[in-house]
Amino acid sequence: MTQIDFFQIDDNESMLQFACRLIDKAYHRKHKIYIHTESASDSGELDDLLWTFRADRFIPHALRSSGISAPVHIGHEDDPGEHRDLMVNLSGKVPHFFSRFERVTEVVPREDTKRKNARENYKFYKDRGYPLKYYNLKK
Repeated sequence: MTQIDFFQIDDNESMLQFACRLIDKAYHRKHKIYIHTESASDSGELDDLLWTFRADRFIPHALRSSGISAPVHIGHEDDPGEHRDLMVNLSGKVPHFFSRFERVTEVVPREDTKRKNARENYKFYKDRGYPLKYYNLKK
């Protein structure tokens, strides 16, 4: 059964900056990662940010729509491709394909409307009996 982890941001770090730190850590632990965003513009913004996130580290990634093979894919559509290891969900909604992954990470941002979405996602997973962990993190 898919393990669901929630990471709550409690400082002024943006959701995408936090996601970059999370992705960096997971990639360097050898995870294959699919990052699910809300829109094409969010996917593009995260793609750009991952190139400049840390000058001393490299995270090989690509937009899912590009067709380029990479251990980290970013997308916002209904098909995460072959990835089955870890999904970082930044979309605010539970994607219908979440259960194909061994782990799902939900990022809980500071903004009230997005926090409300995270609470709804938490309830969705809990009502269906998925194992949940919740982490309150500071930078």
